[in-house]
Amino acid sequence: MEPANPSLPADDVAAIDRLGTIYKELSAELSKVIIGQQRVVELLSIALFSRGHALLMGVPGLAKTLLISSVAKTLDLSFNRIQFTPDLMPADITGTDIIQDDSAGGKRQFEFIKGPVFANIVLADEINRAPAKTQSALLEAMQEYRVTVMGRTFTLLPPFFVLATQNPIEQEGTYPLPEAQLDRFMFLIEVDYPTEDEEMRIARETTGNRSEELKHILSGDEIIFYQDLVRRVPVPEHIYEYAVKLVRSTRPSLETSPEWVKQYVAWGAGPRAVQFLILGAKTRAALQGSYIVRKEDIDAIVEPVLMHRVVTNFAAESQGLTPRKAVARLAAEV
Repeated sequence: MEPANPSLPADDVAAIDRLGTIYKELSAELSKVIIGQQRVVELLSIALFSRGHALLMGVPGLAKTLLISSVAKTLDLSFNRIQFTPDLMPADITGTDIIQDDSAGGKRQFEFIKGPVFANIVLADEINRAPAKTQSALLEAMQEYRVTVMGRTFTLLPPFFVLATQNPIEQEGTYPLPEAQLDRFMFLIEVDYPTEDEEMRIARETTGNRSEELKHILSGDEIIFYQDLVRRVPVPEHIYEYAVKLVRSTRPSLETSPEWVKQYVAWGAGPRAVQFLILGAKTRAALQGSYIVRKEDIDAIVEPVLMHRVVTNFAAESQGLTPRKAVARLAAEV
């Protein structure tokens, strides 16, 4: 554990200590229903306390949806699930005006009925199943925390998170997320198969009569308090320089980028990647009980922040260089 940093007031130091305890409680509570996936739980927690959105990618049956709904149960927040399908319309997400009879005056008037996006946690299940027009209904909500319908703007109450899932192996009948929408997700979290020991536990513990009730760990107001707290975690100047250098090295148009990036990368990460690297590192440091950001906090989140922001070209594909491998190579070199 890091010594208390003099730039942090005593109240913030105590609050970071409490946050570390809360994070352990949250992980323990989720482990009642989710076996393994500790890395996924950590990244989801970082996104939540960073006020960011997350995209979970993995093959069917890895408990992505169960994990997100379980997170919602441990937090005292409203939760809505949207199952994305090819016939889903934007109004099915944002809501729409319907004609209502005025019982007093006998007149008919339009009344706005809120859609499922009006919740604290929105699960966009299989988000790439819907066309771009429907996917774009989430863009304003994710960035501006508001929804505009028929010229009227409605504010989404904080905290607000979009947690989406995507199946990477079945591409028929799907619509790839445009880069502008991918960029609004703080993390791309890859959900992998469990280990053999974890799969043995799944076989034993999930095929009986076990029914675990999850308890609330945090309220909405407490989440907002800790979201503000992590932003006050100090960052040394060399960490800022490291994050900026990492992101800038992904851009093939810059003279300072490595030669292999200029050869294999079509498009690099934008400034939002730097923001998420620093903010995610601040949050990870606080969750680990540290009062200052260290280099290992950046290294721990560089892949989920950059993987979906680095676009490789055909030459890279022919060489088997995926965005994940490219980011890992960059992190090792920088």
